[in-house]
Amino acid sequence: MMDLNSAQLQLSQTSIDAFIEEMWALKGLSDNTLSAYRTDLMHLARYLATQNLCLTSATQAALLDFIAMRTELGIAKTSSARQLSSLRRYYRYLVNHQLISEDPSALLDAPKLGKHLPASLSEQQVERLLNEPNTEDAIECRDAAMLELLYATGLRVTELVSLTMSMLSLRQGLVRVTGKGNKDRLVPLGEMAQTAIELYLKQARAQLLKGQSSDVLFPSSRAQMMTRQTFWHRIKLYALRADIQTELSPHTLRHAFATHLLNHGADLRVVQLLLGHSSLSTTQIYTHVAQLRLAQIHSEHHPRG
Repeated sequence: MMDLNSAQLQLSQTSIDAFIEEMWALKGLSDNTLSAYRTDLMHLARYLATQNLCLTSATQAALLDFIAMRTELGIAKTSSARQLSSLRRYYRYLVNHQLISEDPSALLDAPKLGKHLPASLSEQQVERLLNEPNTEDAIECRDAAMLELLYATGLRVTELVSLTMSMLSLRQGLVRVTGKGNKDRLVPLGEMAQTAIELYLKQARAQLLKGQSSDVLFPSSRAQMMTRQTFWHRIKLYALRADIQTELSPHTLRHAFATHLLNHGADLRVVQLLLGHSSLSTTQIYTHVAQLRLAQIHSEHHPRG
């Protein structure tokens, strides 16, 4: 016989499945976002099950206890804030479908977050990184094109590995990107990225496909769509070879793209469009990075700096 805790957890799982299915069908959210929602909700569901509660019977007090427990465990504020965002969306879904009468998450406050400045690279470091792949090798020729494209367009790594041949127009110098929420945007390639892609298509892509047919722009060595984790490991390999000591993340070149554009006078709203940010406030974080860099340049080169 199923114990009470297991029964409550099963009820929560059924509710989560229905929520995820609706978010996928109606909102067009990415697999990564849906996976994050499921993970966040399952953490809460497991905790509630120990209190003989399920997600749909949770009270505000139970949610506060859960948040307090996470704080005591030293969970990062950014992780807790993201989880609270997931809970709020889930409970709004329950209220909208009249599955609960009141939203227990409505009055919960998100933890105060300090302003996080994304890690970036100097223009010289980017130059060294982009020059590292050996274009005589098919895999490294592909990587060279991907790195150039990443830096030229500011794509997310997931967007980059998901590109297909039909999304690329070398004649117009544009790439059509499907971003978060299945929103499309057109991004200019830039001369260096276009040259690198043309070289890759001419001498490397067919070798990687090994006679197989595929619309994937940058296939793996197994002629399949590359995972974002695989490409992240490739970036770290070239950073190591280029002796770049700066701590990197999968978004490092995206951050460099935005910061360097602003350093050279680009309009913030243009950068917002290129990055695919729905809100200008998300892009504004890069102005702080650019200002820090400009202050450093002034200090180093101005006679009275």
